[in-house]
Amino acid sequence: MNELTTPGESLDASLDLTLVRDHTVYACVMGSRAFGLATEASDTDRRGVYLAPTPLFWRFEKPPTHVEGPREEEFSWELERFCELALRANPNILECLHSPLVERLTPVGEELLSLRGAFLSRRAHTTFTRYARSQHAKLAADVRLHGAPRWKHAMHLLRLLLSCRDLLRTGRLTIDATGHRDRLLAVKRGELTWSEVEAWMARLSEESEAALPGTPLPESPDRARVEAFLTRTRRTSASA
Repeated sequence: MNELTTPGESLDASLDLTLVRDHTVYACVMGSRAFGLATEASDTDRRGVYLAPTPLFWRFEKPPTHVEGPREEEFSWELERFCELALRANPNILECLHSPLVERLTPVGEELLSLRGAFLSRRAHTTFTRYARSQHAKLAADVRLHGAPRWKHAMHLLRLLLSCRDLLRTGRLTIDATGHRDRLLAVKRGELTWSEVEAWMARLSEESEAALPGTPLPESPDRARVEAFLTRTRRTSASA
């Protein structure tokens, strides 16, 4: 699920730079700054979506599905790959669509954001829960090996669980954790015990399970609506 660690094909580094520089349709800040959990030491994590010109797909070598950089902590996806992952309810991708810190937005980007609801479905419960379980296993392994988890990671897992619970309850994805900022930052500083943190995680997971039967989310995302947007956008790019 973590696209950042997946090696991708690329024609050359200069094309990567051009795609991000000249063809980005949506760019935002993610991480602690978007979640309302930033401190003076927080990095600025940037994420973006670029629209590769349609003629590039007519070659044997296709444009890259994602590009890392050119700035530190910056990562971008090609529009089709981004939509594909969003339809699968990838938590990282869905959250990108809901960042309050938008740095670039073209008309295509505006249309992409207008589709936020089309990507949401009950599949999010599965993907968020699967991701949370894998992260919890890593934290628990740290406790066994080192006596304590990586507290920053524990904080972000709690934030994700809060987001998942509220999504299932309301049908809307909210990534702003300002309402829980003090306690989450206390977790990051290691001021809660691992037992207390685990208990909070377990309670949030139980609340998500309880919300699932009555969630307003549809069973599946609106794939046809997203595909129509992508097809129309590709066609327009081909004739530009």
